Amino acid sequence: MEETRPAAPGRGGPLILPRAEHSLSRRDIDPDALKILFRLQRLGFTAYLTGGAVRDMLLGRKPKDFDIATDARPNQIRKYFANAFIIGRRFRLAHIRFRGGKVVEVATFRSDPPPPPEGGAGGSAPLYVFGTPEQDAWRRDITVNALFYDPTTASVIDHVGGVADLRQGRIRVIGDAGARFREDPVRVWRVIRYAARLGFAIDGELAAAIRAQRELLGGCSQARLYEEFSKDLLGARARDVFALHREFGILRLLLGGIGEALENDGRMFAASLALLAVADAEKEAGRAPGLDELVALLLWPWAGPRLGTGGPDPFPLLKKAFLDAGMVVSLPKGLRAQVIDVLALAVRLLRALGDGNMRWSVRQRPNYEPASRLCFMITQGRVPEEGESFELLFQKAFPGRPPMGGGRPRRRRRRRPVTPQ
Repeated sequence: MEETRPAAPGRGGPLILPRAEHSLSRRDIDPDALKILFRLQRLGFTAYLTGGAVRDMLLGRKPKDFDIATDARPNQIRKYFANAFIIGRRFRLAHIRFRGGKVVEVATFRSDPPPPPEGGAGGSAPLYVFGTPEQDAWRRDITVNALFYDPTTASVIDHVGGVADLRQGRIRVIGDAGARFREDPVRVWRVIRYAARLGFAIDGELAAAIRAQRELLGGCSQARLYEEFSKDLLGARARDVFALHREFGILRLLLGGIGEALENDGRMFAASLALLAVADAEKEAGRAPGLDELVALLLWPWAGPRLGTGGPDPFPLLKKAFLDAGMVVSLPKGLRAQVIDVLALAVRLLRALGDGNMRWSVRQRPNYEPASRLCFMITQGRVPEEGESFELLFQKAFPGRPPMGGGRPRRRRRRRPVTPQ
C-alpha cells in the first residue's frame, strides 16, 4: 500500500547552493548516472543525485556509488528504462543495470508513514509512503547524507543543515536523536560508522544519546547486526570504526565475552587495531581481504593467547570459545567455521616458527593461504610483498631444515605376491 502525503508544516525552504558556491562538478559524476538524471528530467520528473555521492564529492572524495532520488514511481522507471529491474518488497526501488556489473539505484522520494490508527480501526498503516524531496530528506538518518544535487542547475539542495555540518566536520542526526534511535537502534551503529569513516566529531548531546540507547542494539535481528558488522570490516577505515565502537562501549554488546575482553584489555585491542590497519591499507591498494580473513584479524589477539604454544588441536578449543562468548552478532555457520580454521591453522604455523616442527601437508588445507598471510602479518606487521611468504620466514628461521615437501621420502609398502590357487 502506498500514498503521498502533504509537505511537513513549519519548515523553512531549503538552502540552495549555486555552482559558484560549491566544488561539486558534473565531470565527477558517473556518465551513466548523469544520463539517467537528464532523461528523467526530460520526461518531466524531478530527479536528483543524493546520499553519499553528494557528500563525498563536496568533501573532495571519489564516491563509491551514485544513487538517484526522483518523483517517478518504480513502475514508471521500469517503463522508460529497459535495463531497470524493480527490487524490494517493503519498499520498491529500481536498479538500472549496465555492462560490467555496474548498478545505479533509483528510488522514489518517500516520507515517514503516518502512525497507525488507535485501536487498530480504519485499516493498517501503509508499508511505505511516497513523498516530496523535502520529506525524503527529513526521513533520512544523518544530515550529511540527506543532500541533493540538481544537475540541470548544478546546485546543491539542503533541507536539513547538512552543508553546515560538512563544513564544521560534525555528525548530526536528523530530528531528536533519542527518538530516532528508539525507532531504529541500528542508527546508533550508523552514526558511529560515519563519524569514524569521515573523521567527523560526535558532539556531547549526541554522544549521550548513543550511550543511553546503545543497549537497544541487543534487540535487533541477528541478520541486520551481521550485515552492519560485515559493512564495518569490509568498508574503509575499519580500524577507526572499531576504535570508536570501543569508545562507546558497543563491542561488548555485539561480541559478548570477546568484545568485553577487547574493551578491557588495552594491549589486546591495540593489537587488533594494528592488524585492521594493515587490512585497511590493502583495501586502499585494491587488494581487499575476504570477510573471513578480516574477522580473523579482528579476533586473533583474543584467540591466540587462549591456545598457547602447545597442547591439543586448536580447532575444537576455538569452537567452544566462540560458543561460550555469547556473541549477539551471529556469524553464519560456514563463515564461523572458516574463521576458526584460519585461526587454528595460524596457531600451528606460529608454533612451527617457534619449534621448527612443520608439517608441510597443511599447505593442502583450503584455508592455508589466509592463515599463512595472517601469520606473516602477526610476525612482520605487514602483508607479504611479492616473493615473500610464510615458507620463506620458516626457512630463514630454520635454514638447516629440509625445504617444504622435502625430508625423508615416504616408504612404499611392498605388496605380497599373489599365490596361485
